[in-house]
Amino acid sequence: MSEYFCLSDCDVIGFDLDHTLCRYHLKETSRLIYESFARYLVEHKGYDQDLLTLSPATWDFCFKGLVLDLEDGNLVKLAADGTVLRATHGTHDLSTEDLLKHYGSKREWKHFNSLNTSYTRSAKYYFYDNYFDLPGALLCARVVDMLHKRGNEVTSDFWKDMIAAIDHNYNTSAFKEDAGTYFPCVKQNPGRYLQPCSDSVKAWLRRMKDAGKVLLLITSSHSDYCRLVCEHILGKDFEELFDVIITNALKPGFFSLVPHQRPFRTLVNDMEESEGLPSLDKPGWYSQGNWPHLHELVKTMTGKQDPKVVYFGDSMRSDMFPASSYGKWETVMIVEEMEGEGVPGSSTAKSSEAPAEPLEKKGKYEDQGMKTPSASSEQWGSYFTDVPKSADGEEEALKLTWCTHSIHTYSTVAIPSVEAIADLPLDYKFPRFSPDKPSTTGYYPRPPDSLLKWSQSHP
Repeated sequence: MSEYFCLSDCDVIGFDLDHTLCRYHLKETSRLIYESFARYLVEHKGYDQDLLTLSPATWDFCFKGLVLDLEDGNLVKLAADGTVLRATHGTHDLSTEDLLKHYGSKREWKHFNSLNTSYTRSAKYYFYDNYFDLPGALLCARVVDMLHKRGNEVTSDFWKDMIAAIDHNYNTSAFKEDAGTYFPCVKQNPGRYLQPCSDSVKAWLRRMKDAGKVLLLITSSHSDYCRLVCEHILGKDFEELFDVIITNALKPGFFSLVPHQRPFRTLVNDMEESEGLPSLDKPGWYSQGNWPHLHELVKTMTGKQDPKVVYFGDSMRSDMFPASSYGKWETVMIVEEMEGEGVPGSSTAKSSEAPAEPLEKKGKYEDQGMKTPSASSEQWGSYFTDVPKSADGEEEALKLTWCTHSIHTYSTVAIPSVEAIADLPLDYKFPRFSPDKPSTTGYYPRPPDSLLKWSQSHP
């Protein structure tokens, strides 16, 4: 395998939508998602009204890559070897003494092998790896605090209520029915939450199309929400940019092998036809589906028995791991946390958190003091590395996180945004992640600050 990756070598280029092609105003969206879930718990499940009140400083807790242990209510940050780097019970840090007591002298998290080999969800834990459910980590931690305050035992029962809150806001009919809080707010004011693609990104997509590449859009969002997002970020003619659009793809299940495949379905007025398609025989807009049937279609479209596919996505669980492991596709991971550690997110290095509207119109929402969820956290540290403490409180050697290890293992390249590469020629050679290369190789335009620091002690 070449030590470089080139888009020009690929026959098929696929994209996830949310937080990949579509960038969100993270602060605005995170507050809305938190409010959507919390409002459901308060109004439908009788939870404490206090859950609806958040100070800006509380958002420091919101951090991607945490795992919620549903058996004890702890949130854990894992090292590459599965040991616990940091943990909280509710929003409260566990001391080094607590960690050793809870996880033993080696600080091993007992479900690590299961999570590390499959990335699937479980009745025992939940991995927060995307911004659509990340505010739920903060909400769960505050629910655990609330249960303790009431003197109630923390059991996994609260998780059933969280799942109901997620479903209430995100289920496939919620957009059409104006159910929940999330979709009605985005429909009413998309500009507050969605960032339009730059002209350079739109031109980049057209360049790939003009170069004869097959372009795919594969999203787990339902067709009506996908259309709203794409019209806002790409324009009314967005369908012309893609050969195949797949909505409600139900990733990672989309990549599952026989006999678990879901058939593709056609759509009429955003409703799925009840009869599944036996195969995919032409380009177009489809719902659900599976990659083996898609693979047969792109073989026909490219005229190649083994077309080379690359997929851009932001989720390890839904995009990188399954596309790499099952689809054998090249994968480019969007890691917004790189921007939180000094890496420019675009060639113009414009902030991704430009105000969505004039500050005087923000009303009850105050940006001041709120950490963007992609930035490093006072409570959790860096997304990429961490320094655990020994039993006597001494700092140990800097360690890579499990998230960093996963990026190296299942991604070809990592970038802070598609905008960061949109002005490059299609034959630009990206150094790829490789087991025999330093852990800093594979990040474009450069590794995040904490990884550069780690590399100095690991030449």
